[in-house]
Amino acid sequence: MKCPNGHESTATDYCDTCGAAMPASGPSSGPSSGPSSGPAAGDTVAVPVLEPETTPPADETPAPTAGQECPNCGTANAKDALFCEACGYDFTTGTMPRTGSPAATSGDSTGDAAPQDSIAPPLEGDAWVAELWIDPEWYAEQSSPDPLPSAGPPIVVPLKNTSLLVGRASKSRDIHPDVDCGADNGVSRRHAQLTTDGTRWWVEDLGSSNGTFVAGAVDPLPKTPIEVGVKHEVGPDDRIYVGSWTRLVIRKAAPGEVT
Repeated sequence: MKCPNGHESTATDYCDTCGAAMPASGPSSGPSSGPSSGPAAGDTVAVPVLEPETTPPADETPAPTAGQECPNCGTANAKDALFCEACGYDFTTGTMPRTGSPAATSGDSTGDAAPQDSIAPPLEGDAWVAELWIDPEWYAEQSSPDPLPSAGPPIVVPLKNTSLLVGRASKSRDIHPDVDCGADNGVSRRHAQLTTDGTRWWVEDLGSSNGTFVAGAVDPLPKTPIEVGVKHEVGPDDRIYVGSWTRLVIRKAAPGEVT
């Protein structure tokens, strides 16, 4: 092909003889009216900036933890939960949430709470009781700031169910233990659980502040609490020590003692 100056050239970009730019090939030698086939040498090419793909946020709701379902409200709780986070159901004693009487609910501090009955199976066969003693020797070992009440005859509490809560009552928190340790502030509100198969008894510490201790009738006072959350069998002559001065003795009821 010929360059603009009339020289024959085999190159299609610049003339082999004079170096003049060769005309564009095509049916027309004029400027093309169509879109450019590409940028010329030396042109600055704009590179498009791609926006990063946005992935819709995953559902941040945590998957439910495998555990135990509350039989009262159906809420899923942790496997080792002692109480239902939603309704307060007590997994250890099998008791429903307890509500105060109308007087207590309305703010009258003199109103007595009206606890619901335990849903634990009733104790059948022989009748059993728990004796609550004020023990001066146990008190001397605890260094409690509270004064020791006058020791006297024990308080006898009938044990009517196969699972019972040992602790201290609280109207504001709707806690009504089956075995109420009264004014012993060293006892936690939900201190321990007693369970039985009708002939043998076990005690389990529920994570109390001061621990639960067990020793035989003729043994020295115990120094090491039982393990939390593990049932410990209570022998016929064993004593259970809780709080600052409380000693519990579980025994069969005397004839006519439990009605």
